[in-house]
Amino acid sequence: MFCVECGKDGPIFRDGVCLECYLKTHSFTKGPEVIDLPVCSHCNSYKYKNTWTSDLFGDVIRRIIKNTFQISNELKKIDINTECKEEKERMVCKVFISGFVDDAEISEEHEIIIRLKKTACDVCSKKFGGYHEAIVQIRTDDRKLSKQELNNLGLTVENLVETLRAKGNRSLFITDIGEEHGGLDFYLSNRAVGLIIAKKIQEQYGGIIKQSSKNMGMKDSRQIYRMTYLIRLPSFTKGDFLKYNKSTYYILSIHRNKIKMMKLSNWEETITDIKTIQKSSILGGKELIKEMILVSQTKNELQAMDPKTYEIKIVRKPKPITINSEKINVLKLDEQIFLLPK
Repeated sequence: MFCVECGKDGPIFRDGVCLECYLKTHSFTKGPEVIDLPVCSHCNSYKYKNTWTSDLFGDVIRRIIKNTFQISNELKKIDINTECKEEKERMVCKVFISGFVDDAEISEEHEIIIRLKKTACDVCSKKFGGYHEAIVQIRTDDRKLSKQELNNLGLTVENLVETLRAKGNRSLFITDIGEEHGGLDFYLSNRAVGLIIAKKIQEQYGGIIKQSSKNMGMKDSRQIYRMTYLIRLPSFTKGDFLKYNKSTYYILSIHRNKIKMMKLSNWEETITDIKTIQKSSILGGKELIKEMILVSQTKNELQAMDPKTYEIKIVRKPKPITINSEKINVLKLDEQIFLLPK
């Protein structure tokens, strides 16, 4: 059949004309030429329908197009694509909307201007305003946290917060971090996450958690409370040496309220409650470990040389083992020398 408009011989789409001629006077999609899009100048989140989102710009624009463009119900299997070019405080975008009408593939193109309105999102407004619902306080008994412990604790909390944010909790943030009384204070935007962090620290470092709350008034007819989670870490840490029941022990690991340690006289391992050994005498940590050169060995003892003084010492083996390395690590306490495991 012939198209009554262009005279071409081919399929007729509607009203006696081919698809190409029909689309010259008909459109299946229509939308605005200008769209205002609020964007946070701090975190680059976008606001649409009173909701802030951290989604990618392209995903946000496609969502806006689906909701602001008039798309005919006749158009099926709709696909929306965009090509955007950034200009000063705006994005110039080409919008391609395609689909099928009566088994004929339709593709229409629009050009829109996205005006980016710089502002502060709800989360950043709270963050820079010092908003927090929980304080996680980390303290120790009878000592200050070392620089390495401070760094490790900071990384633990920051990584956990980022992991939870990546799972969709964009309203979660750390308002502030402060070093107080030899420990750390973390100010958090979410009460529940404060408890999660406290339990995570307890799991990795041991210690006891204490909770307290402060009434902050009413909001939406509900009482609002600010929570404080105090984690009191033990006076010792993994890798420390201590005296307990007249024996010398090496701390292998700490998990919640349990401590795993090795008796250096026979290398026997034991697990006990932290409270049980809380008042033990702490001898020190890795700074007490000395390296010596293995000279000879028998079934029950070995001879080792101090590499600085060349003095030969007799070291009793905690159990019948064979040392296959040229150097050994020992703990020297007064006249006692303990062989340490690798």
